[in-house]
Amino acid sequence: MSEDILNNMFKNTNGQFDTKEPAIGHKQRFLDKLNSQNIVAVTEKKSMFKLWKPIIGIAASIVLLITVSFGVLKSNETIDLANISPEMATTQDFFTNTITIELEKLSSEEYPEYQDLIVDTMFQMKILEENYEQLKLDLEASGKDERVIYAMISNFQDRIDLLQNVVAQIDELKQSKNEQYENSTTL
Repeated sequence: MSEDILNNMFKNTNGQFDTKEPAIGHKQRFLDKLNSQNIVAVTEKKSMFKLWKPIIGIAASIVLLITVSFGVLKSNETIDLANISPEMATTQDFFTNTITIELEKLSSEEYPEYQDLIVDTMFQMKILEENYEQLKLDLEASGKDERVIYAMISNFQDRIDLLQNVVAQIDELKQSKNEQYENSTTL
């Protein structure tokens, strides 16, 4: 726009602008109102996060449980214990069933305070499952070497021990929590 057009616009609106000073304390009231709205907005955001945090933890642990369960139960084209002998097939079935039972125990935990422990356990289980997949490849490459077979059995035992220890640890934490609650109510 040219300068003349702007000058004409201001001349035409002369006297139409609100040039009065606001009342005394207007600025402070405005700032107080603005600050209270910001505090409410921040508080609402924090409370919404507090509500969703346990739900997100539970959802993440369920996804990990499903992933690990499918990893345990899936069968690949590679050789595993079940391909070695009928006895090893029975052994593998026993370990797989035991792991599934322990995973179900963990997935049934509804307390959000234990979800971090469960998520960490599922991460460790995923690592052990990846190690087992590598052992299956090693078994095939070694021509069914007994050392690899023992390592595979040991891997199954490690996974079961891990799951059983975590379930026991959660049970102990629950019992301790219950005892603290009972002690606080009797005082």
